[in-house]
Amino acid sequence: MEILTRVHAKNFVEWAKDKPEVIALSADLTSSTEIDLFRETYPKRFFSMGMAEQNMMGFAGGLAREDFVPHIHTFAVFIYRRAYDQICDSIAYPNLRVRFFGFLPGVTTPGGATHQAIEDLSVMRSLPNMTVIECGDATDVESVLDAIHNVDGPVYVRMLRGEIPRLFAKEEKMQINRARVLSQGDDVTLGIQHLHLTTLKPFNDHLVLESLAKAKRGIITMENHTVIGGVGTATAEMMAEHGIGKKLVKIGLQDTFIHGASKPYLMREYGLDAIALVEQVEKLIGAKLNISENDLAAVRLDAVHSEAKAEAL
Repeated sequence: MEILTRVHAKNFVEWAKDKPEVIALSADLTSSTEIDLFRETYPKRFFSMGMAEQNMMGFAGGLAREDFVPHIHTFAVFIYRRAYDQICDSIAYPNLRVRFFGFLPGVTTPGGATHQAIEDLSVMRSLPNMTVIECGDATDVESVLDAIHNVDGPVYVRMLRGEIPRLFAKEEKMQINRARVLSQGDDVTLGIQHLHLTTLKPFNDHLVLESLAKAKRGIITMENHTVIGGVGTATAEMMAEHGIGKKLVKIGLQDTFIHGASKPYLMREYGLDAIALVEQVEKLIGAKLNISENDLAAVRLDAVHSEAKAEAL
C-alpha cells in the first residue's frame, strides 16, 4: 500500500496557483492543518486569525461576498462547536462559497473529547445549503478541491492529514454525490466496505439506493462518527423514503464520548475495527465466518509524534 505524506499541503499549493480568488484562513493551527506551505508560497493570500474562530467565520463570509473563495483550516471541533452561530448566520444562510476543512475527525487523535470530532457530520448535515464531504484516502484528498470548487454554497470537508494511504487509483477521483463500488454482492451492503461514500450531503446517489434495494440479508453502515446523524442515519432516511424494509446495523460510536488513547486501541475499545465488522456480519447472517483477529491484516502503527503528525496534536 502506498503511503503519502502531507498530501493536502502539497496539493493545495499546486491547485491554487492559477486561482487568485482562493484564500486560506487559519485559526492558530497553521502547520497542524498543513497550510504552512500555502502561507510560504502565497503570503498575501493567507490570513492567520488566531484563536478566534467566530471572528474567522465572519471574516470568511465578508471575503466570500467580495468574490473570494475562503478555505478555512482548523481542527473540526473548533469549526462547528465554537462558531456554529456564525457559520449559520454569516455563511450558510446567505449561501456563500466558503470551504471548511475540519481536521482530526472521529477517532484519529489521542487528544480526548475536546479534540475528537464525533458529531460533526450530524451538525453540519443539518445546516441548510451545506454540502458535507468526507475524505477516505490520499486520492480523495488530492481530488476534493476540484470536486467541491464549483459548488455554489458552503462545503464542509472532513480532512485527513499526515501519513495517508492511497486506497484508490489516482484516476478514481472523488465525485460529489457518487459512491465508489468496491466489490459486487447482494448479501450485505457495507457503508464503507462495499461502497465507499464520500458525500454525506446531498445523499441521493442512485448507486447507494440500488445497493440498498438488492441487499438480501440487510445493510451495515460503518463510520468514524456517532451513529446518530451520520452515514447510518442518512442511510436509514433513504431506506424509509423509498420503502426499503430491511435490517440496518449501524457500526459507529454508540452515543458516547471517547477518551484519549491510541487510534488502534480506541477502534477496538469502541467497536470500530475490522473484527467488529466481522462480528456484526456474523450476527446479521446468523453464521460464523471463522475469521479471527490473527487472520486480519496487521494494524499499521504510526508514531504518535511522527514528522508527519499522523496523530499528534
